[in-house]
Amino acid sequence: MTEADLPAVMAIEQATFPLDAWSEGMMRGELADVPRSRHYVVVLVDDKIVAYAGLAAAADQADVQTIAVLEQYRGTGIGGAMLTELLAEAQRRGAREIFLEVRADNPQAQAVYRHYEFEEIGTRRRYYDDGTDAIMMRRKLGD
Repeated sequence: MTEADLPAVMAIEQATFPLDAWSEGMMRGELADVPRSRHYVVVLVDDKIVAYAGLAAAADQADVQTIAVLEQYRGTGIGGAMLTELLAEAQRRGAREIFLEVRADNPQAQAVYRHYEFEEIGTRRRYYDDGTDAIMMRRKLGD
């Protein structure tokens, strides 16, 4: 992902996370840390950005910062492909564990993360702006 991708990325952000979307300033801040501590990717279909994902990594830990796929492309494997890329990048950077938060009211996303061997490790009460809890998940990474 580059700054040139931000208009398309921000449109996906707003459509996917209407209640707690990141601001463009927040996204620019993330991109400012690429490649030092961040890794962001976009997915193109017919030259159109339809999804993006980001990772933060420091020392032996990494965090999935965000994954978003336009609604009409969900269920096609794009989200899983991006998650696979984030997992691989975390390992390349020497992370031993990777963490994420997922909305408690998003069972589809939770199922995807479980499929990729993430385990629930706790709950952050009222984490999201609308008061929804976040399920905290972790996956240990191999050597």
